[in-house]
Amino acid sequence: MVKDKLIGIDLGGTTIKFAILTVEGEIQQKWSLRTNILDEGTHIVPDIIESINHHLDLYQLDRERVLGIGMGTPGTVDIENGTVQGAFNLNWSNLQTVRQDIETATSLPLTLDNDANSAALGEQWRGAGNNEPEVVFITLGTGVGGGLINEGKLIHGLNGAAGEVGHIIVQPYGYQCTCGNYGCLEQYASATGVVHLAQDFAEEYVGTSKLKAMIDNGEEVTSKIVFDLAKEDDYLANEVVNKVAYYLGLATANIANILNPSSIIIGGGVSAAGNFLLERVQKNFFEFAFKTTRDATKVKLAELGNDAGVYGAASLAKNSKRVLA
Repeated sequence: MVKDKLIGIDLGGTTIKFAILTVEGEIQQKWSLRTNILDEGTHIVPDIIESINHHLDLYQLDRERVLGIGMGTPGTVDIENGTVQGAFNLNWSNLQTVRQDIETATSLPLTLDNDANSAALGEQWRGAGNNEPEVVFITLGTGVGGGLINEGKLIHGLNGAAGEVGHIIVQPYGYQCTCGNYGCLEQYASATGVVHLAQDFAEEYVGTSKLKAMIDNGEEVTSKIVFDLAKEDDYLANEVVNKVAYYLGLATANIANILNPSSIIIGGGVSAAGNFLLERVQKNFFEFAFKTTRDATKVKLAELGNDAGVYGAASLAKNSKRVLA
C-alpha cells in the first residue's frame, strides 16, 4: 500500500493541534485538544495517543498509508532518543519518553523536534520560505525563538542549541535575560520586551503621550497596545517601535551575514503588527547587512499563522528515515 499520508502535531502549553496531510503538504483534516498539564503533565501523551487512534478510526484511514508522525514540542528535545525534558509550560520537569510511548501505542514512527524548529520547517516548506533550502525563521512571542534551515535541513548544532536567536546580544550589558546573560534580543523584541522598553521610555519622556499616561496611571499595557498607539501617531509609542525595529534589524543583519539565507521570516504574536513593524525592521536590516547578503536576503512576514507548527511537524515525518522494526 502506498504511504501517502502524514500526521503533524503541534504540542503547546494550552492547545495540542493535529493535522492529517498528504505527502505533498496539503492539510486534509485538522483538529485540536486542550492540553491537560495536571498531575505533572502525565495526561498529555496518553491524550495524544488516544486522539490519533480515534481519528484514524473516525476517518477510516489505514495505518499502512501513514508514512509517519511528526511533532513539535516545547522543552529540550533529544532527537536521537526521542525524549523531552524541561518543558515547564507542560509541567514536564522529568524526562519524558515521548517517542517510545507514542510509537508503541500507535504502531507508527514518530519524529520529534523543538516547536520553534518545527514552525521554521513549516514556513520554509509551505509558507513564506517558498520551499527554498536556505531559510531562517524568527518567532516573536512571550520570548523569541527561531529555527535555521540550511540545504533544506534544520541546523541543530553540537548540543541542540542552534537557532536560539533570542539570545543574540543586541545591547551589551543591557536588560538581564532569563538565560542569565544581559542584552539578549528576547528582552527587547518579545511581547514582554516591548512592554519593558515602553516602561523605561515613559519614565524619561516628559511630553504628551497616551502611552505614557497609561503607564503612569498603572494601567495594563501590552505589546499590542504599544503598536496600536504607534499606528495612531503616539510619539512615545513610535519611539518604542523604532527601537524594537532597530534591535530586530541588527539581529537579522547579523544572521544574514553569517548564513546568507534567501529569506528571514518573522512570525509569532508580535509580528501581527504586520508591515507597520516589518518596514522599519527592513530599513535597519539594510543599514547593517553586508552588501552581498543585503542584496540576496529578503526579510518577510510569516504566512501560515497557527498552522506553521503542524506543517513543520508533518515535514519532520516526511523527511525522516525512521521506520519501526
